Amino acid sequence: MTVKSVPGGMSERLDLFFAGLGLGVNPYGLRRARMREIQNLNACSDAQLAKLGITRDDIPGYVFRDLFS
Repeated sequence: MTVKSVPGGMSERLDLFFAGLGLGVNPYGLRRARMREIQNLNACSDAQLAKLGITRDDIPGYVFRDLFS
C-alpha cells in the first residue's frame, strides 16, 4: 500500500519535519498511520487552523505532538 499524496505542499512539510528530527526515525509508518488526520487538517481553512492555535506549517508537529514534543 502506498502513502496517498497530500495536496498543498504538505508532503514537503512532512519531509522537512521528519528531517529536522534526525536519524533513527522511520517516517513511512508514522505518516501512513496519521495520514487521515493530516489530510483533514490540511483541508481546513486558515481561520479554522487558527482556532486550534496552529498554522498550516504547524500541522506535522501538531499531528505528531504526542511522539515528538
